[in-house]
Amino acid sequence: MDNLDVGIQPKLRSAARRGRTARHAKSASVASLCQRLIPQYNLLNDTALTSIETQADWILEHIGVEFRGDDVALALFREAGARVDGQRVKFEPGHVRQLCATAPERFTLHARSPERSVELGGGNVVLMPGYGSPFVSDLQRGRRYATLEDFQNFVKLSYATPWLHHSGGTVVEPTDVPVNKRHLDMVMAHLTLSDKPFMGGVTAPDRARDSIAMARLVFGSGFVDENAVIQGNINVNSPLIYDDAMSAALRVYAEAGQCVCVSPAIFAGAMGPLAPAAVAAQTLAEGMVGIALTQLVREGCPVVFGSFHSTMNLKSGALTFGSPEANLATMALSQLGHRLGVPVRSGGGHVTASNAADGQAMQDGVGAMWATLLSGAHQVWHAAGWLEGGLVMSYEKFIMDLDHCGAMMTMLQGFEPTEEALGRDAYLETGPGENFLSTAHTLRHFATANFQPDIPEAGPFETWSENGSLRTDQSALVRWKDMLASYQKPAMDDDISGALIEFVAERKTSMKDEWY
Repeated sequence: MDNLDVGIQPKLRSAARRGRTARHAKSASVASLCQRLIPQYNLLNDTALTSIETQADWILEHIGVEFRGDDVALALFREAGARVDGQRVKFEPGHVRQLCATAPERFTLHARSPERSVELGGGNVVLMPGYGSPFVSDLQRGRRYATLEDFQNFVKLSYATPWLHHSGGTVVEPTDVPVNKRHLDMVMAHLTLSDKPFMGGVTAPDRARDSIAMARLVFGSGFVDENAVIQGNINVNSPLIYDDAMSAALRVYAEAGQCVCVSPAIFAGAMGPLAPAAVAAQTLAEGMVGIALTQLVREGCPVVFGSFHSTMNLKSGALTFGSPEANLATMALSQLGHRLGVPVRSGGGHVTASNAADGQAMQDGVGAMWATLLSGAHQVWHAAGWLEGGLVMSYEKFIMDLDHCGAMMTMLQGFEPTEEALGRDAYLETGPGENFLSTAHTLRHFATANFQPDIPEAGPFETWSENGSLRTDQSALVRWKDMLASYQKPAMDDDISGALIEFVAERKTSMKDEWY
């Protein structure tokens, strides 16, 4: 890595100078927010969807879901009429769907700056960065454990780009901070280094309560009582198990009326059967039970039906991402979520099993992202940075993915054949065989006509060679460094900032460090 660093440094410095002096004009505000103007693609017909829903009911009636260690959740389901035997809960067909019916079809997730609030549901698309990686990588320092500084960097990068609408949650694991205190530093970073929507801690109920308490300091208790300002990601321990940490955190968020995203995680052949239809049915069954629990805790609690699924290499057991089977499951799950009547979080995004920001990484991610966005998913996790099946957040791939996010969001806008767009005056100004580069129509629109990526185009071979023959990932290194160097922290009232600092300090001193 040191040799690579030495070899490319002069090229990178030259590229940085070019980037600062010849930065592309930004695209028009076509896609920085987040309405799709082209229809979703419906993969399955009503008969097929009903078959999957019937299978989900069969699973819940004959197999059931276990809530391990959470007597409160078991009591709520028993009171609602479910059959509870020990820690296992079973439901009559249609019962769980009925319990989910009070969840809103769409809702606003408020941001610290109101203009950055997002609506989940309807025709909206909300992109957010990767989640949960214990490692990071970049071309200069290589692969290493993530630190709080890395976490803060990715929050800053997510804030700085128009193509991510959400700051994320555990973007990376800050492994230099004790496990039981990480949530405090992560929520602090989301609240102070960004003003976009964000996610809080979920790995223990106390951490969920701390996260909501910090949100109350910023948004005001009265506002939080009536509005969703924070999300909690509840992972199901597939197959068919909720552990007490997850279900208790779910109940904390639901009691406060905050957004709960319920995300089964099914690797086909390991946590469930192999076929996409089976993955979709089991995901629906597990997800509906979690959504039902939110509604038993607080009717009308805003929820997102999530999924995280992949196929496996059945020769080696390694996970694969961006496979056609996983992408088909993604498309089916969006349809099933729409029929359930709640916003949908896709398990897609720019996911990959590749170990480098290479052609495989982009091929996997682009395939998954196409399926995700065409499916009609409302919230897209892992839209930027993901490598090694989620073990690594790559700085360079983060930037490469952002460019594709911008291109995809632009595509979702479609186009309108207006009189101005059709450009009749340009034809009248020119003639057959003449080019249109200098027409008034071209001059009116050249700055905003096409999506402009942040990674500069290489140009012809001779120009690319003269400029140092940089690969795309090397150009992305220049870009993320430039973004961090020009980052400007969003303003926050001094009293609120002081209250946050005091809260975090008090909570940290109240507990011993725990590293596992």
